[in-house]
Amino acid sequence: MAQRSGSASDLKGRQIALLLILLVVFAVGSQTVPLYSDWLWFQEVKLTKVFLTILTTQLTLAVTFGLTFAVLLYVNLYLASRFTTTDVLLEVEDRFGLPSRLVIEPYFRPLLIPGVLGLGVLSAFRASAAWERYIRFANASPFGIQDPIFQADVGFYVFQLPFLSFLYGWLITSGILILLLTAVTYVLFRGIQITTQGPIIARLARTHLLVLGALLFLIKAVGYRLDTYQLLYSPSGMVFGAGYSDINASLPALNFLTILAIFVALLCLAQIFQRGWRLVLVGLGMLAVCSIIGLGLYPGFIQRFRVVPNEIVAESPYITHNIHFTRQAYGLDRIDEQEFPAEETLTREDLRRNDLTIKNIRLWDHRPLLTTYGQLQEIRTYYKFLNVDNDRYQIDGEYRQVMLSAREMSHQHLPGRSWINEHLIFTHGYGAVLGPVNRITPEGLPEFLIKDIPPVSTTPLKVTRPELYFSEATNDYAIVKTQAQELDYPSGEKNVYSTYTGEGGVPLTSLGRKLLFASRFGTLKILLSQDLTSDSRIMYHRQISERVKKAAPFLAFDQDPYLVIARDGRLFWIIDAYTISDMYPYSEPIRGVGNYIRNSVKAVVDAYNGNLNFYLADPTDPVITAYDRAFPGLFQPLEAMPDDLKAHLRYPQGMFNIQARLYSTYHMQDPQVFYNKEDLWSIPAEMEPYYTIMRLPDETKEEFILLLPFTPNKKDNMIAWLAARSDPPHYGKLTAFNFPKAKMVYGPRQINARIDQDSFISQQLSLWSQRGSTVIRGSMLAIPIERSLLYVQPLYLAAEKGSLPELKRIIVAHGNQIAMEETLDAAMARVFSGAARGSVSARIPPGAAVLPEVDSSLKMLATRAYDHYTRAQELLRQGNFAGYGEEVKRLESALKELRARAGK
Repeated sequence: MAQRSGSASDLKGRQIALLLILLVVFAVGSQTVPLYSDWLWFQEVKLTKVFLTILTTQLTLAVTFGLTFAVLLYVNLYLASRFTTTDVLLEVEDRFGLPSRLVIEPYFRPLLIPGVLGLGVLSAFRASAAWERYIRFANASPFGIQDPIFQADVGFYVFQLPFLSFLYGWLITSGILILLLTAVTYVLFRGIQITTQGPIIARLARTHLLVLGALLFLIKAVGYRLDTYQLLYSPSGMVFGAGYSDINASLPALNFLTILAIFVALLCLAQIFQRGWRLVLVGLGMLAVCSIIGLGLYPGFIQRFRVVPNEIVAESPYITHNIHFTRQAYGLDRIDEQEFPAEETLTREDLRRNDLTIKNIRLWDHRPLLTTYGQLQEIRTYYKFLNVDNDRYQIDGEYRQVMLSAREMSHQHLPGRSWINEHLIFTHGYGAVLGPVNRITPEGLPEFLIKDIPPVSTTPLKVTRPELYFSEATNDYAIVKTQAQELDYPSGEKNVYSTYTGEGGVPLTSLGRKLLFASRFGTLKILLSQDLTSDSRIMYHRQISERVKKAAPFLAFDQDPYLVIARDGRLFWIIDAYTISDMYPYSEPIRGVGNYIRNSVKAVVDAYNGNLNFYLADPTDPVITAYDRAFPGLFQPLEAMPDDLKAHLRYPQGMFNIQARLYSTYHMQDPQVFYNKEDLWSIPAEMEPYYTIMRLPDETKEEFILLLPFTPNKKDNMIAWLAARSDPPHYGKLTAFNFPKAKMVYGPRQINARIDQDSFISQQLSLWSQRGSTVIRGSMLAIPIERSLLYVQPLYLAAEKGSLPELKRIIVAHGNQIAMEETLDAAMARVFSGAARGSVSARIPPGAAVLPEVDSSLKMLATRAYDHYTRAQELLRQGNFAGYGEEVKRLESALKELRARAGK
């Protein structure tokens, strides 16, 4: 009877064990489909070494840590179950109602191995997630910079400390879990028995648990040691990083706790030879009390009574560390500083010398231009312009700044969203539009250099491969080379169809692959469709940001990819990639970024084939050096990039934003000035960095520049501007131009206020707003020219219904002069007393005699009279007869004064 009961228990135990094994196999097997499809994708982009490196690293960590945990857990649980058979002679009545150990044991034996393997799998998954930390750890490179406290190379903090912290976390978690499960096993097998008079613990069980406890305290000692390095990331002081109380209170306390934890481990071992638990309890009490006092009360006491009364004296060295290391981590120490006088003396000769700068002043803002592009050039509802990129090209032999936008396919806007339409027919976007930044039609619309479907170009710059299979749009997979023809582009009442001829996508050469992707994308249509052939190819990860992130998941990518037209007319996307870390000591962190960043990589995606190339833009970065060592062949030198693409590299706006934000504070390098925030700057409200073509002071030619002005904190006047250069040989160089602190230089908000206070301009804005239109004020651009500043702001009009923004007016301000006209030339002519840029040189034929210049006062009067005339005509067209009469009176007065002066 007993034998039959035992056999039944063994059978149930085996069934439960089999179920656990099946669950583990299912958990691992469920990853097979995405894993194999990823393998095929990496084959498509020719980056199988990256896939294998990441996978083998994950598997190595998973097997090592998972198997180690499973073995350690198995050994301890097995010993716990075995020790009780020889050490426990009497089984008292259980207060919790647990069954006898004779009943438990037949279930325990079969479940032990699958149980520890199941927990080992969980540990393996956790360990595999640390693959990037391990890759950095295994391929560490020195920074050549030492921290000021422990004199360790910064590479230790960036590469080694993160993995050591993970290792410590895994050890302490595994140790606690093993200790708890071992104790539970002893309870089940009566090695620990709970009675009315207290717990009874068998001798071997007590020894076993004390050894485990000693090991835990040794691991905790290692944790305290690692915590000393973590002090360099303390957020509790006046600045980020270890402050006075951290170094003089917390650091000694952690060193003492490290020794104390080792001492408590020894007490655990000594307790084995003595009865009771006194030594362990005393050790635990000492550790708890010292932790509370040393890490809580004592640092607080030092901060309150030593630091706060003399904060600048106590914290000054640590403020210096924070300034120094923050500037290093974000590349602020590479910023050159120059003085900029911000004079108000621009002349016609200055304008002539900077003619190319003025020709490239951006009059089209991204948002209204994107709306206008959508209205004029989307052609069909399923085409969308998602973004407008700012770039430069040589057009007709001239360096010109342009706005470029891709015409992308949007499945969300298809007239019929069937599976065939989304995945077989409407597979790609088509072409792009391109126009200069400052040229407009008489109707106030942007002028196009490339437009329409198929692309029509009015310049030598052509688009020969307009299909966009890979773009910014978040479309799902597409299947090409099928029997269903793809829509190439609409043409009148008929559509033009084509078949993909490129190399992009994974071949669907077998029934197995169709079954694989049917499972991957959750649809049987891939398996059952009659349109698919042996030549068909499936494209997935088509969104370019997702595509590059899939190929290099250890890099961070800029949010603004931009389109480039190559010399042969093909389309490419360029994406800036960053190496980041949150482990740079003493460096101020930024949420979502960390506290270290370098723009070390430029990624290029072929819009037709989906090919990926990664180029090293900053080989001096130790982080990218580590990744280059870990993934040989992934990164190419920047010199290998085709010249026609390299000509369009630009300093990334995302990184520039971060640097400018920090530089507004960290340009102050004196700890006293930094502490008092005496020279704190701000970025003007609603102002973003903007690209422009201009000639920097003391330079001989124009360059593609990214710039941003600064104002003093809580003030509106301009104090400096920061420029990042994008053209070789000065790519990546940053310069800060500082204004005289004793001089009042108008800032963007003050110029806006002056615009609002100008009676004529404000009257015009009010009239336009009252006539069913919306006035959109464009970005205020501060353009440095020579040693002066020129402000330009475009004004757009859009109907309240059927919005189509039109560029109607340009406002120009210089010094105390401000003007609003229909064109940039006219506005500048008014500001500079009729000296429109290039007007004289453009109109005088070679060799012609130049007329003597008219007296400047007469020219000013003539200009004023003309202004009153044009305003009067505008008011008359608007039906504002009262305003028209006022302007006619002012015109009459100006003409009388002009006649009187001319008579003299």
